[in-house]
Amino acid sequence: MKKLFVLVSLLTILTFVFTGCGPKAAAPEAPAAPAADTTKVVYLINGALGDNAFYDSGQRGMDTIKQEYGLETRTIEDGYDAAQYEPGLEAAVNYADVIFVISYGYEDLLKEYADKYPNKIFVNLDTTVQNSKNTITSVDYIEEESAYLAGIVAGMMTIDTNIPNINADKIIGAVGGDQDPVIDAFMFAYENGAKSVDPAIVMEKKYLGDWVDTAKGKQATLQLYDLGADIVFQIAAGAGLGVLQASEERNLYSIGVDTNQNALAPGHVTCSDIKDIGKSIITVFKTIKDGTFVPGQVINAGLASGSIDVVFDDNGGIVPQNIIDKVNEVRQKIISGETKVEIYVP
Repeated sequence: MKKLFVLVSLLTILTFVFTGCGPKAAAPEAPAAPAADTTKVVYLINGALGDNAFYDSGQRGMDTIKQEYGLETRTIEDGYDAAQYEPGLEAAVNYADVIFVISYGYEDLLKEYADKYPNKIFVNLDTTVQNSKNTITSVDYIEEESAYLAGIVAGMMTIDTNIPNINADKIIGAVGGDQDPVIDAFMFAYENGAKSVDPAIVMEKKYLGDWVDTAKGKQATLQLYDLGADIVFQIAAGAGLGVLQASEERNLYSIGVDTNQNALAPGHVTCSDIKDIGKSIITVFKTIKDGTFVPGQVINAGLASGSIDVVFDDNGGIVPQNIIDKVNEVRQKIISGETKVEIYVP
């Protein structure tokens, strides 16, 4: 009996030893995060379509990727209504994993949602927004570069009294939808561009406190013309269409914004400072599809990117060739780094 007890004990010890020396069972792997579904895409905007400028540019990009990739897309318009910002985000994350967003006015809310849904792809357009988990990718435009070129156009126009209806006063104008860092950056560089032509040029500006009311844009522009400005830069989304209308009514000049608006008031819109939101949507979505997309990065888009520029097409030939040549020259110098455009600091 004693021998049997010893034998059982020895077998138990050997079993324990060999089991302890053998390979351990692999711990179960944590499930991988599901890949983003790239078949549905949302365009979420704080404003509304129909401005023939900023927001509509983004929609054209959405229409392009929808057709090119066979996507389901949805555009959510918050209509400048703060009460719609959170429901808009909620609808976006419930519909798609890829969300292009213009988040003016609800940047903090966007950060919260991006942290809450780290597997969603958020691409913020036109400003830099960074959440704590660093998952938001931002496309930040160097609008100073193109606005500087627009300022050169305005500066050269206002000192050339051989151009019909240009007065002797060296005054240019600008109308902003509201005062914010992006609009102020446009204003700042526009004035600097004009003063690079002639430091004596004076810029008069007005802010509408509105992005939709074309009547306000028109009234503000007429007031600037009364002050002696003969060319006015519109930076006011849909309300800025009133700027173009005023230039036609007074037989004076204007500058369009965000898309090519030269044909909206033929013979009066000298050029347009484009900011091609749609092109950025197309470019970034391509990286999402080909696997080169980097969450959390900041993409700085200047003249070299082709997303911003000043264009003269369809303006009716109202801008003298020497002005176009000067803009082409300075554009290349900015791209090459020979000319440095000062960046606005709030």
